[in-house]
This record gives sequence, structure tokens and C-alpha cells, in this order.
Amino acid sequence: MKAPVWRKHLAALLLTLPTAALASEPDEVRLDYAYYAPTSLILKDQGILERRLADRNISVRWVQSLGSNRALEYLNSNSIDFGSTAGLASVLSRANGSPVKVIYVASRPEWTALVVPQGSPIQNVADLRGKKIAATKGTDPYLFLLRTLNEAGLDKDDVEIIHLQHPDGRVALEQGRVDAWAGLDPHMAASEIQAGSRLLSRNLDFNSYGVLNVSDTFAREQPELIKEVIAAYEEARQWALAHPEDTAALLAKEAGLPLEVARLQLSRTDFSNPLPGAEHVAALKAAASILVEEELVRRGTDVAAAVDQLISPQLAAEVIGTGHLAKASGE
Repeated sequence: MKAPVWRKHLAALLLTLPTAALASEPDEVRLDYAYYAPTSLILKDQGILERRLADRNISVRWVQSLGSNRALEYLNSNSIDFGSTAGLASVLSRANGSPVKVIYVASRPEWTALVVPQGSPIQNVADLRGKKIAATKGTDPYLFLLRTLNEAGLDKDDVEIIHLQHPDGRVALEQGRVDAWAGLDPHMAASEIQAGSRLLSRNLDFNSYGVLNVSDTFAREQPELIKEVIAAYEEARQWALAHPEDTAALLAKEAGLPLEVARLQLSRTDFSNPLPGAEHVAALKAAASILVEEELVRRGTDVAAAVDQLISPQLAAEVIGTGHLAKASGE
């Protein structure tokens, strides 16, 4: 007996569908956590995602990121599925060919500034000419440094940039091995309180957002799983807004910091706007010129187009303001 015509058409259609469209859910989802991303600590500490995924038999594995550069390395090497970074670091990665997407905004922090040690004679950015400055390449503090130098009429060749991970940059500053440091909270807040370090230059507009990234492939293959993770992050964000002192206590415990250091970091962190949108696109495009001028992207790269490709608000929009969040608590 011949198969019905519709069945033949269906079989042909299935053969032509991309494999990604048929991808099954993984047995494990891998997320990073970072001291510069407080909601990730809440998520991990409270087991929010583990509860949401329990009925789907998906386990959760946590990997620590020490900076945006590490998070993007892990994401691009398929060591994690979700990575916490600064928005501008994601732009840089996307513009240089890494297929990443921003699916959620975890916070709007003022988490970086230029820092000098206690008693430093340096009084303004122009005084940094010829000085040694510690920074972590590919992260928000590094890009903050370049933009701040540029605003003062300097560029990276007018200073000596010492490439160190964020914790090592703090140590180098306090030991006098560098003259300044492009700091990152909570290490920056700790250095202020514990070592009397001084913020030489601050500019909220030169701080990009704390964002959550996935690969293009993961975004295509696992939209429902991504929505579960976003919903879990939303629970953590709302808990942080409702429990600021408990959030500070958790950050202090996880990062091994005094409570006053955690409070200082969180006092500079805004958790109010989690949906990627025009505000974030405009802010990231405003920084595009420095990436081109400093030759941090390939010649001829359209950074503005990279930003448009990077920001992907659709899944977060489906979660935020819907009943999706109630699942974990059984409401």
C-alpha cells in the first residue's frame, strides 16, 4: 500500500529541517557564577534553577568566572552554556567573530573605575602618562580605561598597560607594582575600604551592563531551556531587590569579603531593568568608536551591526511580565 501523499511531504519536510530545530534538551545545563554578578550567586545559593528543572531531569553545573574574558572563553569553547559578562565585552567578542547573544540584563552596575593607591600623587587622568596601569584585557574595566584615556587626550600607547586578572591587579596596586588599576567590584570596593585606595576617575556611562550570554547555536536549539534560566534569574533579581542586606551578606560570604565591602559594591548596582532593549543598544553603540580606534576589532568591522546581532530580547520579553515566573514556587 502506498503511503499517503501528505505523509511523503511530511517526511521530505523533516529531512530538510535544520538539525538545530530538532535538538533535544540536554541532560545538564552549565552556568557560570561570578562575584561581579550578584544574582548568579543568589541563583546558585538558593538552588532556584535546580528546582525549576527537577521535573525535566536536567542537572545544573556551576563554573566560576573571574572576569568577562574568562566567561567568554568558556562560552566560546563550549565549556558553559550561559556566561555572565559586561555588555561591552560581549560586543567586542561578537565583533571579532564569536557567535554570542545577550539574552538578559542582570544589572546596571557602576563596577569599574580607575583606582590609585593610598597616598598616590596622581590627581587626574592626564597624570597617568608614562605610568603603569593594571587591567584585564577584553573586560569592561579595560575598555573603561581606554575610553577614559581617550577622553583625556591619551591612548594606550601613552601608558604601560600591565595585563593581569582583576584580583591580581588589586594586589599589584596595593603592593606598588603599578601606579593605577582599572578596578572591578568587589575587588575595587575591598581595596577602597581595606587599603584606602582612591577612585581617580568615575563615569557611569563608561560602565556597560552586566549581561547574560549564550551562543547562537544554543539560542536556536534551546529556547525553552533559556526561558527557564531567564525565569530563574528573574526570581534571583526580585529577591535581591527585596532583600538588599541578605544579598550583601551572601556576596560577603561567597567572595570572602567584609560585609561593608559587599554593601559598597551593591550600593553601586541597579537591578531595575532586566529586559534588553533600545537603552542598551544605544549605550553599546556609543562605545563602538573606541573599539575601532584602538584596533580591538578587525579593520572594516561594522561594530554597530555587531551590537544589533548581539542583543536578543525576544525570550526575556516572553518571560518577564508573564506567568512563567510562578512555576518554581508552585503558585
